This record gives sequence, C-alpha cells and structure tokens, in this order.
Amino acid sequence: MQEFTQITGMILKAEPIGEYDRRIVILTTQMGKISAFARGARRQGSRLLAATNPFSFGEFKMYAGRSSYTVTEAAISNYFEGFREDFEGACYGMYFLEVMDYYTRENNDEKEMLKLLYQSLRALLHDGIPNRLVRYIFEMKAMVLNGEFPGMPAEGEWEESTAYAVSYIMDAGIEKLYTFTVTPKVLTQLGQIADDYRRRYTDRPFKSLEIVDNL
Repeated sequence: MQEFTQITGMILKAEPIGEYDRRIVILTTQMGKISAFARGARRQGSRLLAATNPFSFGEFKMYAGRSSYTVTEAAISNYFEGFREDFEGACYGMYFLEVMDYYTRENNDEKEMLKLLYQSLRALLHDGIPNRLVRYIFEMKAMVLNGEFPGMPAEGEWEESTAYAVSYIMDAGIEKLYTFTVTPKVLTQLGQIADDYRRRYTDRPFKSLEIVDNL
C-alpha cells in the first residue's frame, strides 16, 4: 500500500516528460528542494495542469517511488497570476526561481529560503518598490541565509544610507525586508555590491539574469 506525504512548497521548475507528464522541482518547508513527477499533468482537463507550473504555491500530496516522488494532488493557494500581465515582473520572478534552485538542497531546512522567495515575489507585484531594489534585496538576503554574505565592503566611497540599507537587509526579518525605498544613487550602489558578491560567490551565470539585464 502506498504511503502518501503532504508537503507545502512552491514550484521552481517544470519540464515536459514523455507525451503527457511533467517533471517538477518543488522548494518545500518539510524536505528542502525535491524533484517529482506529475503523471498526466499536461493533459487537457488534468487537475495538475495549472498546479504544476512555476510559481504555484500550495499543498502537494505525493508518494515516494523507488527513485523519485510522484505528485497525485495539489491545492494551490497562490498562482502569482499577476505575472501573466507583468512581463518585467515575471522575468525577475523567473530569475528568483533560478537562484533558489541554485542555492537549495534536498533534506536541508529551507524554510527561510522559501519564505524569502514568497515575500520577494509578492514584492515584485507591489507597485510601491522598484523591481531592481527587490532584486538587490533578494540577492543579498539569499546570500545571508546561505552564510556567504560578508557584509558591507570595506573599500569604496559608499553613501551612509547604502551602509544602513545593507545592515538592515542583513538583520531584518523577511516579513520586514520590503518596507523601504532608496535614492537612485543608493540603488546604484546596492546593485554594485550585490553584483560583485554574486559574481564572487556563485560558480556559474544565471540564464534568466541575462534576460533581466536586457529589460
């Protein structure tokens, strides 16, 4: 008899397998990042058709096979449908998904990473904060959570407000990250810091970032 597991998470990636199936990658609160199959998910009328697209967040019911998990049901609480009408936001969002796929691992405690991803996607859909600022905050906080962020650079002529913003990003709870805006000069400096650290501490380029940089 199959034993089912209920997990909470967000779809990071989905790719077609065979004629009707999908292979998905889910960032979960219980099991870190996992891969799973969704049988028949590409059939018209399938209950898993919309639920297995990137950005889908909710509850997934699945069972473990010999070498992989299989998702049988999903109850999605947020599809982040706003990205359908916001091309720029969707491009940033896809970059955030790729970053999370890079940083997270199976069986790790990735609750904070999932929370960061969720709140960052919500911030992209909020008109009160520029997408570039959301991106730099997201990049730096992801490095902080991964134990790689070295703090404010010692060298350089930085605005006092830039140093304050970096300190805030490092120390603030995720729910309070996206509660401030900055001047254009500080935004540029935050971008310089985030870009420098990303190049230094990641070992490959992100494909979706090329699209974001060309927006």
